[in-house]
Amino acid sequence: MVNWGWNLTSEPCIDKWVGVDCSQSKSVKRIVLNGLDFIGTLDAASVCTIQSLAVLSLQNSTIVGGIPVEISNCKHLTHLYLSGNQFSGNLPGSLPQLSNLKRLDISFNNFSGELPNLPRISGLISFLAENNQLSGQIPDFDFSNFEYFDVSNNNFSGPIPSVNGHFGSSSFLGNPGLCGEPLSNTCPSAPPQPPKKGSKSSRNRFLIYSGYTILGLAILLFLVFKLVNRNKGKGETTDVERNGVAVDSSSNKASGTSSDLKTGGNRSEYSITSAESGMASSSLVVLASPVVKGLRFEDLLRAPAELLGRGKNGSLYKVMLDDGVTLAVKRIKDWGISSEDFRRRMQKIDLVKHPNVLPPLAYYSSKQEKLLVYEYLQNGSLFKLLHETENGQLFDWGSRLNVAASIAEALAFMHNELGEDGIAHGNLKSTNILLKKDMDPCISEYGLMVIENQDRSSIAKTDSLKTQNPNAGRVYSTFKVDIYAFGVILLELLTGKLVQNNGFDLAKWVHSVVSEEWTVEVFDKSLISEGASEERMVNLLQVALKCINPSPNERPSISQVAIMINTIRDEEEGSIISEGLA
Repeated sequence: MVNWGWNLTSEPCIDKWVGVDCSQSKSVKRIVLNGLDFIGTLDAASVCTIQSLAVLSLQNSTIVGGIPVEISNCKHLTHLYLSGNQFSGNLPGSLPQLSNLKRLDISFNNFSGELPNLPRISGLISFLAENNQLSGQIPDFDFSNFEYFDVSNNNFSGPIPSVNGHFGSSSFLGNPGLCGEPLSNTCPSAPPQPPKKGSKSSRNRFLIYSGYTILGLAILLFLVFKLVNRNKGKGETTDVERNGVAVDSSSNKASGTSSDLKTGGNRSEYSITSAESGMASSSLVVLASPVVKGLRFEDLLRAPAELLGRGKNGSLYKVMLDDGVTLAVKRIKDWGISSEDFRRRMQKIDLVKHPNVLPPLAYYSSKQEKLLVYEYLQNGSLFKLLHETENGQLFDWGSRLNVAASIAEALAFMHNELGEDGIAHGNLKSTNILLKKDMDPCISEYGLMVIENQDRSSIAKTDSLKTQNPNAGRVYSTFKVDIYAFGVILLELLTGKLVQNNGFDLAKWVHSVVSEEWTVEVFDKSLISEGASEERMVNLLQVALKCINPSPNERPSISQVAIMINTIRDEEEGSIISEGLA
């Protein structure tokens, strides 16, 4: 800790303790110590003597014990992040006294017992508690206030409070005792009370309940009739396909799970005729990786699968294997590439390794769809880091510059190694930049060749570059699309703004502001407030503008971009050293 400046003879704000951010009035506002493998317990009594503390983040360490009741003394706390530790025991009853709390993340711990009265915190907009051992009923939250909510993989039971469509089943999966929407299993209805003799109102209520019951049975029989006829006539999946994951009802009964991962949207292809369609266990190709050594296709079929997201290009699932290994599985349907071309592509990508590119661990290919298996990284994405913290204030200028340099170097390496094969990323965006345990960025889903709509025009613009190779223009354009996409990521890092939000076009907005010579208005206000170098931010902005040049032929190569960003980073590091010696 001494190397970080933490000692009793210095001041955290004046002497700039590592992990401590202060306000202009020299009061501690944030303590962020993630992924540092701390061992021990949380001393909330000491921490909460800092009355000005707003953000406490101790993610991904080895902290044990419970959350002390003294946590309620942190009266101004707005963000409490404790995920990825070994906390245990009940949540303290004093937790709801944190009346200013907005975001609470206790996921991936060993908390147990019932939740305290968290709905009492009226300003709470994010509650993440997945992968614990919490039990009892889910409190009656006002879900309309929440941006994020996840209590999956716990021991909750009883009916789910009305979410009014704000959250899907993935927020509640893995709790066998839960029932009601948005889960598929309905709650058992309580039997109506017998009417009292001579009570006309009780008799009327009984008749009403009976009518509802008869009507419900009629509707249920009608639905069953329609589903049976549809399966006989068309061979489509029934209601066992949930959240985009098709489930074979026979294997479901055997395994006792309700969300096993099947890769087909068509039941007939993956039931009795699976051998004929080529879907055998050997069709899962496991690449050289100790993480999934010996993985079989049946293991993926049996494993519980949580839907993480669904886009126009496919769906992403979090899959928990029996041995405790957690994987991310990308499912792509109707991709216009043959199984043989897909196999060659995966083999070539497997030969190219970079520490900042997430490699595929295994893959499966059929005529209609493809599966890609990756290691699951629990720290989330660059998008989440930028847009789901308080105005990005936990993500300072130096960290953003390092992320930009790391991504550029990794992308340059991949372009150089796979350029002759025409394998670019094709779908680069901040949600596909994942964060490893040390918060180092890692490019995921490389080589899927899905071109974003925002730059499809570049294909036509480069058609004139085609020579004897009829695919030359398209391949060239795809690499240039990566450059454009990386430029947009740079704009996200600099502005802190979403790429598209209700029609907002980030690149167009930046161009308009810069053309009016109000360049400083582009930058994230949190970067300005921390005193980041305006000169170097402008230099990085110029790199971004080069990358999003409307003419693909005028965009630099990613290798040139990496050199430019490293030059800016070297200047930043040199400035820090000079200030330290002054």
